[in-house]
Amino acid sequence: MTHTTETPATATSTTSGARAHAREQHGRTADTMRHVPAASAPARYTAGLPEAAKERLSWAESVAFGRYTALPLARGTRIRLTDTDGDACVQVLLYRSGALHERLNVADTVKVPWQAYPTAGHPLLSDAGRLMATIVADTSARHDALTGTTTLAGNTARYGAGTAHSSSPAGRELLTLAALKQGLGARDVAPSLSLFKGIGVDPDGSIRFAGTAGAGAAVDILLHMDAVVLLANTAHPLDPRPDFSGTAVDVVAWHASDDLGLLAEGLLTGPLSPEHRQALNNTDHDLMARNAR
Repeated sequence: MTHTTETPATATSTTSGARAHAREQHGRTADTMRHVPAASAPARYTAGLPEAAKERLSWAESVAFGRYTALPLARGTRIRLTDTDGDACVQVLLYRSGALHERLNVADTVKVPWQAYPTAGHPLLSDAGRLMATIVADTSARHDALTGTTTLAGNTARYGAGTAHSSSPAGRELLTLAALKQGLGARDVAPSLSLFKGIGVDPDGSIRFAGTAGAGAAVDILLHMDAVVLLANTAHPLDPRPDFSGTAVDVVAWHASDDLGLLAEGLLTGPLSPEHRQALNNTDHDLMARNAR
């Protein structure tokens, strides 16, 4: 949230000076930014990736704490999110490209597979019973599919502000901005899935904050349909700290269509549960019907 101002090396009082100054910025990078093309990203984004993945990059970005991002991605894309410094909290929403009324349904994502704690092998389901994505790798296991994200009212009461451009932006405000830039509206911002900050449910039904797994934890998500991905990196609603505090998350994506077949065969995360298999069948059936038109 800190902004640094530096004196331009070139005077900007004239059009030619302003143009020269703008061109001086070409090729410069910041700690948090999107890299275009993705292959131009620093080596840390691709550390640990297979060589084939490095040749198929479609997205490389570091999302600062208190910021958001959004990108349409193709079926068969594998997204890796890394909590580099150990204090990120990423809110995730998915929408079906070309049919944005179909979106991630966190309630069904918990209810249908009979599991409230998402980790590797967990299906992410749409409100139409289709498989939008699968978590295919996870070294964090600290996530939250129950409490949603922060709100304007909640952040204002707790931190003194909660608008998207304030010093303590709420998750819903950030996701709304991301949605607007993808042709969606505030009414389309459904409950989100939180990554890297976990919760636990006690026997009496109360929810307790479980915190983070620490620096370097990563989650891989495989898309089963073309999707618009919205991400917001902001405080967890149950974080007990009085200050609005967190760190950036690194995001890298690559085309991994072979992983779709490996997952279906049970070779990526193990055999699919009956519920996971049915959701996958629903998705594949719909894709076949659309392609037959």
